[in-house]
Order: sequence, then structure tokens, then C-alpha cells
Amino acid sequence: MAVNLALIEAINLALKSEMKRDGNVVVLGEDIGRNGGVFRATVGLLDEFGGDRVIDTPLAETLVAAMAIGLSTQGLKPVAEIQFSGFMYPCVDQVVNHATRLRNRTRGRLSCPMVIRAPNGGGIHAPEHHSESLETTFAQMPGLRVVAPSNPARAYGLLLAAIRDPDPVIFLEPTRCYRLFKQPVEDDGEALPLDTCFIDREGSDITLVSWGAMMHDTRLAADALAEEGISAEVVDVATLKPLDMDTILTSVAKTGRCVIVQESPRAGGWASEIAANLAEHGLLSLFAPVLRVSGYDTIMPLAKQERVFIPDTERILKEVRKVFEAAPKG
Repeated sequence: MAVNLALIEAINLALKSEMKRDGNVVVLGEDIGRNGGVFRATVGLLDEFGGDRVIDTPLAETLVAAMAIGLSTQGLKPVAEIQFSGFMYPCVDQVVNHATRLRNRTRGRLSCPMVIRAPNGGGIHAPEHHSESLETTFAQMPGLRVVAPSNPARAYGLLLAAIRDPDPVIFLEPTRCYRLFKQPVEDDGEALPLDTCFIDREGSDITLVSWGAMMHDTRLAADALAEEGISAEVVDVATLKPLDMDTILTSVAKTGRCVIVQESPRAGGWASEIAANLAEHGLLSLFAPVLRVSGYDTIMPLAKQERVFIPDTERILKEVRKVFEAAPKG
């Protein structure tokens, strides 16, 4: 039976479900045991599964990543929590030089079935290092899956899939969506497919592409466009790497227009990668240039100034209108 859950509750449910199903799944991180995690994603797990499977670590992100890699080589399936994505930089050495290379380095004798979870992006008025959007940083690393769920049901199903995957996965959870809304989630143990975009809403006039927290604003923009008589198809990328361009290309072939929305800084962002693929493989389908909505090429500002950095519905609509000025509906 489906129960209305917030995204953070869906994460907790997925962890519980997979730990019950598979005794090799362990969770580790800073304050994830007794305190249940900084956002309470792991609350109740220590009582249910004990200290051998719910491990409080020192405040050392490099250690957390290294422990997860070591555990993964010994038959376990570690799910490591990093308190904020801005704290993940110390993990990069371990992830790039070891987690992503184990399969090639051992010629397939070892893999690295580990997940690193982290809140991603701004919107909660946090101080420095707490509001980064790091999806592009990790998506550029060969051998790594990068997943960014946008709602509770997808967070549940995609986390199950990530834990079951035989290779390393970075699982970036939209911080400001943790308790933004609730949605029916059924604890059926059914994983959603990785490496696949989801058509969040069908439309015929323009394709809006996004992921993670920005899906919320993109959906609101699609609602506003519908009131203006514009039918927007909304694509939730969900798995950024490997990128499912087939779904995006099929959508743009239908609509002929595209706006891509990301929270991370503009230069070199994943929106640029999608736009480049559209230019290479979908140019003849386009009636107008592909436009991007993004954060700025600055450090994420502190606290309430985050709202200036993070794209909102109005900024999305502004770019959509530019597209229709170049190629009117008709």
C-alpha cells in the first residue's frame, strides 16, 4: 500500500527495505547512527540493524570514501553518506583513483558496488560549502554513475537500483526538496531503471529538460506555460551519467524546441553537455537555438542570497519566451 512520503522519508524507506532484503548492505558516515544523519535520512537504522551495519565514522570524508571502497571489495554493499555535497571534494581522490578503476585495474575480478549519498544544491539558507551543485564534477569521471532524483517515488526506486548496481554510484539528493512535498510511495522493493530519462509530462511545443531540485521549478514553469496555451514536454534526466540522450532527442524531434535547466554554474555544466549532443545529433529537428537556464559562474552566495543564484520559474519562462520569439508557435 502506498504511503505519502517526503523525499527524505523515501530515502530512509529505501535504505530500510534494501537492508532487510540484502544482509550485505551496510551504511556509514558522520553521525548517521545515533543521530540518524544531519537530515535524518538514516534515523531508526541503528536500532533495527545494529552497529555492525550502521557505522558512525570520524569527521573525515576521505576516510568515509576509502572505507566504502574497502568494504565493497570484500563482498559488502556500502552506502556512504556525506553530510553536504560541498564536503565531497576530499572524496574525489578515492573515487577517481580507486572506486572508478577497480573493474579495469583487476580486469574484471573486482568491482566496486558502493553508493555515496549526499544532499546537493542550495535553498536551505546554509553557510559556505553546504549548498554546492556538484553533479557535473562527478559526471565527468569515467566509470561512475551519477544519479539525481527529483521526487520521493523516484528517490526510492533509484536508490534501490543504485545499491544493487555492481559499480560505484554518486547519489545526489536535492536538499531543498527533502521536505518540500509528499507523494505516494509504495514499499514494494521495485527498483527504477538507471541510465534512463523519465518523461515527467508529455507535450508538443517545447521540451524542458532538468533534474534534481530544478525539476520542481521546471514543473511550475510547464504549468504556467499551459495557461498560455503552450504545451511543454518535461524530461527528468534522473541519471546524468550515463546520459540517456535517446529520450531527449526523441522529445526534441517532436517539439522542435528545447530549454535545459540546471542549478549549477553555467560554464561547463551538464546542460552544456546535453546542448552539445543536441547540436551534434538533433540539429535538424530544432526550430530555434537550445537555451540554458543555470546558476551563475560564482561561488554560491551565503544564506538568503542563495535565491539570487538559484534559477526560478520566472527565469525559466524568460528563456522559453526567447525560444518562441525565434520560432513562434504555429
